[in-house]
Amino acid sequence: MLREAIADSSFLIDWSRYSRRDLLTQLFDVIHVPESVLREIQLPPAVDWIAERLADGSFALFTETPDIEARARELMALSRSKPLKAIDYPEAVCLAAGLRFGYTALSENSGAFFAPRVLTLDVTVWRAFEVLVEAWRRGLVQNIVEELRRYEREALHLFRRRDWEQVWNLVRRRQRPESSEENTPTGTSSRDSPQG
Repeated sequence: MLREAIADSSFLIDWSRYSRRDLLTQLFDVIHVPESVLREIQLPPAVDWIAERLADGSFALFTETPDIEARARELMALSRSKPLKAIDYPEAVCLAAGLRFGYTALSENSGAFFAPRVLTLDVTVWRAFEVLVEAWRRGLVQNIVEELRRYEREALHLFRRRDWEQVWNLVRRRQRPESSEENTPTGTSSRDSPQG
């Protein structure tokens, strides 16, 4: 299992509609939900799913301390000064917590996703795409193409063309036994090279 993650509302709302949403708790020991994110989520199925996961301990409430709040506000301001989609407070909290505690930040917000590269932050950000590829890599998903299609249908979320190109390349590499490259999700982090 991966260690810990912290998720924003866009990720949790989409993921709550997905029938295999418990893959998330098979990949992470705990998923933290910031208080600011919890305030944004008010409707089923997301609110019910989050309440169930908080009750069973696979999710944990993340209290935003003054130092996390201050770092989040710095990140918001920094995002507005760069060629990057502005990062809102809940996503900035996830990035700040990821920086401070080493959590993987889970977000569908493109500003948050590209922030590690553009702002040179040492934090990993995954979208549903990277989570599903990691589940496939670990054998929790058998057919990644079908699983991505299922996610698109159920979560009402379309993956980018580049994501589909990446997954086709991963599938081709896995089918070639002579390939020595690992099939890992890329996500973004300042340590990663651009995916093009």
